[in-house]
Order: sequence, then structure tokens, then C-alpha cells
Amino acid sequence: MDNYAAFFDKIRESIQQEEFIKISLGDYNGTELYLKNVYIKPVIIKRERKLSFVFRYKTQDITQNFEIDTGIVEIQGLLKVEGFRVATLFTETENLLCQFTKKGIWSLRRENPTAKKPVILAHDKQKVRKLDSTNKVYLRELKLADARGDVYKNAQDKWKQINHYIEILSAILQRLPQKDTLNVVDMGAGKGYLTFALYDYLVHTLQRRTSLVGVEYRKDLVDLCNQIAVKSNFKDLLFMRGAIEDYQPQSDLDILIALHACDTATDDAIAKGIKHGADLIVVAPCCHKQIRREMEKNKTKNELDFLLKHGIFMERQAEMVTDGIRALIMEYFGYQTKVFQFVSDAHTAKNVLVVGEKKFATEQKRQEILEKIKSTKTYFGIDYHYLEQLMGL
Repeated sequence: MDNYAAFFDKIRESIQQEEFIKISLGDYNGTELYLKNVYIKPVIIKRERKLSFVFRYKTQDITQNFEIDTGIVEIQGLLKVEGFRVATLFTETENLLCQFTKKGIWSLRRENPTAKKPVILAHDKQKVRKLDSTNKVYLRELKLADARGDVYKNAQDKWKQINHYIEILSAILQRLPQKDTLNVVDMGAGKGYLTFALYDYLVHTLQRRTSLVGVEYRKDLVDLCNQIAVKSNFKDLLFMRGAIEDYQPQSDLDILIALHACDTATDDAIAKGIKHGADLIVVAPCCHKQIRREMEKNKTKNELDFLLKHGIFMERQAEMVTDGIRALIMEYFGYQTKVFQFVSDAHTAKNVLVVGEKKFATEQKRQEILEKIKSTKTYFGIDYHYLEQLMGL
């Protein structure tokens, strides 16, 4: 077993035996501007043990919490992909230092323990929301809060959804490249709940000058949202009438959002984001009809056909395959993708939120992705994925 694998075996063992205290990552040699260190410690949130990551930048800290297994994968990515070359595991019995040497190999060094295990792991701080409801004209106009900023009882689920949405995106939004103005488009903005919140967070919390266009087909909602934007003094927030497939951005984009775009409208949105150079693409797909029709048409025999004969399982599998290939295509074009569970609202089931952050893909990686897409289509009997056609793959 090589030293790198042994290091992660020790991480898992120390967590399992409850000897794990913390991990620190240093000697950063990646491309993330102003990132210096990452510190990982165990926490208990809602009675569940998790890993809390603190990303230390030159002028700020960003915290993210992960499930244990997901957190370990995240550490592996930070070392082998993102560019950290030193990791130190602190346990009750030893310190274990894993370092990437000039010879291009990972070395291990054991030292006497220096860290003390905390008595309490509970994440007992009161949750601080990314947005508060005080003095928010748009919340009042959307009938979510009263004049004092108190959220109505029947709007609590929507308010939680809004904050959940901003919470998911907050760390990535803070990593966006610095430029004079962020160009953002929200396709399928609906009544604008999340559009207003995103603009508010970018402009007033992150202090980023932002030009945001909300695209919505229903004229009554476009008129309503524009009226609320004026009342809120959101000068660079504009709602336009149009369909996702017809809308053409006037310039390159920094952020593209498309929540609950039906079936291939999600692909239209992703394609526009890629073609217009968006640094961040965020989609919450629904109605995965195109791939399901392909799978039902061809009825390919494979190890899963005993499941796919049941309509509800076919539907779920089609959703995963559709969004999985979408993520692969985004990765082909240099996006680092993550998939989150997104609570839509009180009357809708939990959705998948696919987030793509623009990075880089080598030619070897791109070829591997093409092979993966090809083999996946063959396995499930898919002739084509609509996003493939849009991107000319």
C-alpha cells in the first residue's frame, strides 16, 4: 500500500475509533486566488457526526460541512486535484504528516501527539442565516413578511427555501473572479423569490456590483417582478419576457441559473451558460422526459432491467442518468460539478441541484468523459442526449 492510501486509511480508522481530532492542509500550490489553508474538524449537527471544513483565504474564512464519506473524498480532491501538498492528521495517539515530495511521491512521517480532543463536538452555535428579513421591500411585496420584517407563519417554508438556496451557493459565489460587474441571468425566474434573494445577497452582502436579468414567459409575473424591483431600488435587476430556448444573452455571463426548467429546457440553459463562458452554472432539473423516452423505446437488456420494468423505478433511473450525463458534459467543458439536495418548497418534493464551477479539463480527461458518456448511453439504450446535440458532441 502506498503512503497516500495509508494516510487515508488512518483517517478512516481514527474517525471510526473516535481518536480523530483534526486535519490541517497547507503548502498550497493551486489556482484558487488567496486560498492559504484548509482546516477540518469533527462536529455533530442534528445528532449526526460530520466533518466541518474551514477554507482560510487571505481576508476571510469560508465554512462548509460534509458527510463523513463525502468529506474524505473532498480532502482527496484538495490534495490530488486542487493543489495542497501537505496534510497533517492529528489524533489522540499521534500526528501523521503526509507530504508531496520533490520526487513526486507522497511521504509519511509520524510525530508525537500535540492536539487535545475537544470535550464537546456539538455544533451548538445558533444558525446564522445568509439573509435576514429586516427592511426587505421585496419580501413584503411578495407577501412573505410584514412591514417589520417578521416572516408570516404560512411563508416559513418559502423563507427556509430561500436561505437554503443562498447557503448552498454562498461559498462558490464568494470564489467568483473579481471584475467590475457580475453578469447574471436567471432563466425561468417565476415569481422571483430566489431571483430577488440572489441579487440582494450579491449586492448587499458580498458587495458585488451585479447586473441580473430574470427571464420568465408569463407576462403578468414579469410585470409584477419589475414593479417590485423598482420599489426595492434594485437598479440593475430587470425581468424580461421570453422562453429559455429563445433567450440570447447580450454578453458573456458570470452566473447562469435555471431552476425547475422542464425537460430539455434545462439543457438549453446549460448550453447557453457554457457557450457564454459562465463561471457558475446552477440548475434544478425537472420532468426528465427525453432520456426516459429513449430508454423505454430501446428496452436494452442489462443487469438493471428487472428494476426498469417498473414505471416508478424507470422514472427515477431516467432522472439520474439524465442529470449524470449533464454533469459529465459540463465536466467535459471544464466545469467542476457537485450535486446537492435542494428543498423546493412546502408543496414540492426535494429536487436535485446541479452546480458547475468553471475550472479546467485536460484533453485526456475530456476523452475519458466522452468514453464514459458513450458507454453509459450504450448500457441504457440511449441514442442521444439533447445536451450533446446542443454542444455538438
